[in-house]
Amino acid sequence: MTTTKRRPDDQPFDFNLDAAQPDAELTPWVVQWNSRRWTFAHMQSLDCWELLASARKGEVGAMLGSFQTGMGKAEFAEFEKIPLPQYKLKALFKGWLEHCGLDEDGNPLPS
Repeated sequence: MTTTKRRPDDQPFDFNLDAAQPDAELTPWVVQWNSRRWTFAHMQSLDCWELLASARKGEVGAMLGSFQTGMGKAEFAEFEKIPLPQYKLKALFKGWLEHCGLDEDGNPLPS
């Protein structure tokens, strides 16, 4: 019979995820489009489980999931009612990435 080694009472865990903090301030990004203000949460503050579920649908699904999660479902539903040319979508996503300190491939921008 094997016995399970008990963790010492003064070391209840290996890593405290509750204590993890972001590397930068996670300020929202505000955009004007169609004479209205739209707010996108900082990408690093988005719920990863929603993003991962969207990513299962491919690159387009991941982008749509990012917008929906970043804006919230209600605001995104209003946002997608307005026709959006592809060149504006590209500029929008690039600007949001840059606001969040990322390049077009999602890598950190040089400081």
